[in-house]
Amino acid sequence: MADSVEVTREGAVATVWLNRPERMNALDLETWRRLGAALGALNAEEALRCLVVRGRGGRAFGAGADITEFEENRFSAAQAEAYAETMHPALEALAHSPHPTLAAIEGACTGGGLELALCCDLRICNASARLGIPIARIGHVLPYEGMIPLVQLVGRAVALELLLEGRVFDAAEAYDKRLVNRVVADEAFDAEVQATTARLAAAAPLAARWHKENATRALDPRPLDEEERREPFVSCDSEDYREGVRAFLQKRKPQFQGR
Repeated sequence: MADSVEVTREGAVATVWLNRPERMNALDLETWRRLGAALGALNAEEALRCLVVRGRGGRAFGAGADITEFEENRFSAAQAEAYAETMHPALEALAHSPHPTLAAIEGACTGGGLELALCCDLRICNASARLGIPIARIGHVLPYEGMIPLVQLVGRAVALELLLEGRVFDAAEAYDKRLVNRVVADEAFDAEVQATTARLAAAAPLAARWHKENATRALDPRPLDEEERREPFVSCDSEDYREGVRAFLQKRKPQFQGR
């Protein structure tokens, strides 16, 4: 039997594949466990420049959690908390990855699949994609690990629209709601994923990490202290900054080393 999570590599780009196409890549407990382990290992790789999450088969990024196993292991509050202890490390590993992260969404991206995509820095989808969090249909409540990134991304009103109505909607509406950064024609999707990851991987890795951290800090209402205000300028002491300036002046591609 094939692993439910696979990792492939192309240069400094790693792609984590949900690999249950016969189940529309629904995430069962073992898949969440494997996903957390894979993401944790990739986060520790200094040479990695970009991390992509995709679903095998082309019909679904991830069609939510696998409800067929809920009666056995997610049928009470205690069981749901135990389930979360396996599920949430995968979300946390993705949300706090030091690398730029991209959700490449094809087809269905619902429930837990959308929770996973929300933890990525960027989300692009094909025109055939359909997104939503229809957990109202089973009377479930979205945990804070999913609620916080959802509200941060789309605001309280849109988050409640998704959760209270439980609709699954098309890619154009997902873009209008700011759930995805852009929508790509089905036939151009693979090329756009490759072009996007190439841009992410070519950027200075130290600057990317600082931008990720500072964008998160920008959401915090606390006033910045003087050390925080000075921190962005520290990048100008890096070898990557000097390489970037020299490469620009010499009209060549920079060779960033993450130093």
